[in-house]
Amino acid sequence: MTDLERIRHSAAHVLATALLKIWPEAQLAAGPPVETGFYYDIDLPHRISPADFERIEAEMKTVVKANQPFVRSVVPREEAIKLGENGRLAALSDRAFPSKYKLDILSRIPEGEEISLYTNGHFVDLCAGPHVMRTGNVGAFKLTHVSSTYYLGDEKNSQLQRLYGTAFKNKTEMEAYFTMLEEAKKRDHRKLGKELQLFTFDEDVGPGLPLWLPKGAILIEEIEKLAKETELAAGYQRVRTPHIAREKLYQTSGHLPYYAESMFPPMCLQESEGGEKVTYYLKAMNCPHHHKLFDAIPRSYRELPIRFAEYGTCYRYEQSGELLGLMRVRSMQMNDAHIYCTADQFAQEFRAVNEMYLKYFKIFGIEKYQMRFSTHDPSKLGQKFVDEPELWKKTEDMVRNVLIESGINYVEVPNEAAFYGPKIDVQVWSIIGREFTLATNQVDFAVPRRFGLEYTTSENSKETPLCIHRAPLGTHERFIGFLIEHFAGHFPVWLAPEQVRLLTVTEAQNDYALRLERELKEKVVRVALDDSRDKLGAKIRLAELAKVPYILTVGERESSSEHVSVRSRKLTAPEAKPWPDFFHQLLEEIARRSL
Repeated sequence: MTDLERIRHSAAHVLATALLKIWPEAQLAAGPPVETGFYYDIDLPHRISPADFERIEAEMKTVVKANQPFVRSVVPREEAIKLGENGRLAALSDRAFPSKYKLDILSRIPEGEEISLYTNGHFVDLCAGPHVMRTGNVGAFKLTHVSSTYYLGDEKNSQLQRLYGTAFKNKTEMEAYFTMLEEAKKRDHRKLGKELQLFTFDEDVGPGLPLWLPKGAILIEEIEKLAKETELAAGYQRVRTPHIAREKLYQTSGHLPYYAESMFPPMCLQESEGGEKVTYYLKAMNCPHHHKLFDAIPRSYRELPIRFAEYGTCYRYEQSGELLGLMRVRSMQMNDAHIYCTADQFAQEFRAVNEMYLKYFKIFGIEKYQMRFSTHDPSKLGQKFVDEPELWKKTEDMVRNVLIESGINYVEVPNEAAFYGPKIDVQVWSIIGREFTLATNQVDFAVPRRFGLEYTTSENSKETPLCIHRAPLGTHERFIGFLIEHFAGHFPVWLAPEQVRLLTVTEAQNDYALRLERELKEKVVRVALDDSRDKLGAKIRLAELAKVPYILTVGERESSSEHVSVRSRKLTAPEAKPWPDFFHQLLEEIARRSL
């Protein structure tokens, strides 16, 4: 946990303490730090509203001013249960009713795992930590909003109130954050996506299932074109897999039963008359399918590394309360690939994946990024992580060395690896400083063995390959959502759905404008001609609202001299340019994928 996450986690406990001082009957569930701050889930008859925030914050300031130490204690399970039954967990004192949510959380902690409590003042909470030293170290904080949620995200459970806040080291950082939020509202991908006619959602189709309008489909096609060119140059082979598979495939991969809650419900089909019913699932991940492709043909060490790439569509049943525009959806198209290689080839392959990321960052103007390198906890081998201590050490050392040698900005996070190998979560920041999770890379030395994947070595023996899961551009949905906010809808000309808008001043310029339009289309430039009788100012305004990179005006002067008047967000004022010069410059910008 980072220093900022510690502050925010501690702020959640300060919030809980304040809530209980105001409403001692409140039942509290979970209160973790999150990407934008912290929250606490509350079961309370009183409906909290923004009108309550000032009162709650005032009580929080009192707790901070008291500078209460955060004291950690490890207790036996029986003692924690007794405290919960007495209503003492997530409370300021014993109560006449049990701490039902904390007792439920306690029941989900595996036997033998350490149970810890954190106390500040009279507040005692079931919590793994960590925290800052004292409440006075929480810094600047502010409550932001309140929403409804279901306990554990399950619609069958009690409905709770989720009270959100944020916290920073100091007031200056917090003020900068809220300034960024105001800018982020203007750049909200849901707002701009509607205004620019990029995508839509429809209740008859279903929540979390985006429909891409023609302009949005152009963004997808341009990003896929970039990915395919890059992957072809890097030696990837394109494959295609179905959107559905039998249950057995996901049982072999280990995703069932552990991932079942995130998958759409199974479909039981009778495939033949009188035959047994067979269970199918919508594809939630591409890797099991790619493993089957590797296994379809006998493999030799001479073929390795084998790199399978696919923009595969996956389906994940996210809870309705967690859906968020394009950022959290139920249908996603993933820039997926799986690299099968020997241990000796791993470092070079992993380095090449990192270099691909850096290339993409440059193309899209992503200047700030960080890779979160998640490793295993040796004490949890055979429980949370595959029991292969030597392979864990070897692969983690290799990943760490590649990151260091490549000069990649990274942080190491223990105990957050995937069950089958170390992983890297790629964090990027938009132009205005908003953080996004772009993608995840994973090293897999366990699942290929479950599938019985093998290749013949130079000594004519059989070995299981290592597998690198990588998706540098994440999913179309999340990445385009990021790009909309990153560029505020002003996409670079190579990516823009409409690259050029031609505007005529009068009908006398129509023939000249039609000729320019034809020349642009011959070079596959996305151009639209506005030769309507509207006033020029209105035409310009419409083109600007559509965020077209280049707006070309042609009047009598331009048509008689083979010029165009160029408007662009890069220019402070319109500029007259010879048509051949502008035409050449435009094609160069598109070809180079200039920002």
